[in-house]
Amino acid sequence: MAKKQKGKTLRVKQVKSGIGYTVRTKNTLKALGFRNVGDVVEHQENDALLGMLDKVSHLVEIETVDEEK
Repeated sequence: MAKKQKGKTLRVKQVKSGIGYTVRTKNTLKALGFRNVGDVVEHQENDALLGMLDKVSHLVEIETVDEEK
């Protein structure tokens, strides 16, 4: 088995509405956990997440979270 590496945590904020975009784009926003403009969600970085964020990069802002504990 491959060792699990703790990835970075990404904080993603929806800054633009999905109205006027394809159903596929709206479904991607829903899969990321967004319901309304202004929502903020945090996810662990992985390949699937980065692919989804690439497809909706024009609708969201992305920042990394520094966890100091």
